Amino acid sequence: MTTRVASPPNSLSPSRASDFMQCPLLYRFRVIDKLPEKPSAAATRGTVVHAVLERLFDAPAEQRSLPRARALVPREWERLLAKRPELCELFAEEGQEAPDGERLAAWLAQAEALVERWFSLEDPTRLEPAERELFVEATLDSGLRLRGIIDRVDVAPTGEVRIVDYKTGKAPPPRFSDGPLFQMKFYALVVWRLRGIVPRRLQLVFLGSGDVLTYDPDEEDLRGVERKLLALWEAITRATETGDWRPSPSRLCDWCDHQAHCPEFGGSPPPYPLTVQPRLPEPRTHTDGDGDGEGDGKGEGAHDAAPDA
Repeated sequence: MTTRVASPPNSLSPSRASDFMQCPLLYRFRVIDKLPEKPSAAATRGTVVHAVLERLFDAPAEQRSLPRARALVPREWERLLAKRPELCELFAEEGQEAPDGERLAAWLAQAEALVERWFSLEDPTRLEPAERELFVEATLDSGLRLRGIIDRVDVAPTGEVRIVDYKTGKAPPPRFSDGPLFQMKFYALVVWRLRGIVPRRLQLVFLGSGDVLTYDPDEEDLRGVERKLLALWEAITRATETGDWRPSPSRLCDWCDHQAHCPEFGGSPPPYPLTVQPRLPEPRTHTDGDGDGEGDGKGEGAHDAAPDA
């Protein structure tokens, strides 16, 4: 068994940023403690569907048909299973190791349905992605390192860039669209810093509901995202050094794998594996007749630093 060594975080991705904004303690469990999590059928289905949509573009444009894409679903599942044999447990009856044939077939059919819906939203015979599953990483002037994986990058003949991300779930109501858009703006910021080009369009394809959400960013948008990420990283750094990781209860707790370690559910976190380095109080400013100078606000929690631009 591989020993997982705890270390301070040294970069930020969209998913980990979202973790901290959702619940700082969840971020700690995933990034610092590296606690294991049970695989889920939904997340595994998403992995398979993403792999199918990536691999389909290996074929010439005229061969990117729905039957071909459907045939890729079981193949990509087998490929994933070879790497992660423990996924068999998702479809096995209690006390059994082998997957139940009917449960697995139903799950594969759900994945095929998501792939089929994609064909009603985009035409792969008319697309020639410049990049697929592109790993990007950029270091900001502040020293903060941003990284992530972009599902697809399209480049028009005019040089305009479109960033595309597939979601196997349903589109959120408009009032909750900031979360998915934050991820896309994060990617746009990284591409801008790497290539000096602001992407013309950000596009989210929701296969669960058949919706497409687009957004056209500008430089001011991305500067705002950068400011919010810096504030978020300052909050993460402070929590890392002090060991003060607080839970933030919400309805999402129902799906959390770490309830046994969470104080909100009567549990206790494991011993903190890093050296605590308490910070001195922020210096106060004093003016004549006023001894209640405000701090600089750098210790805000996740919700204060939530990227809603």
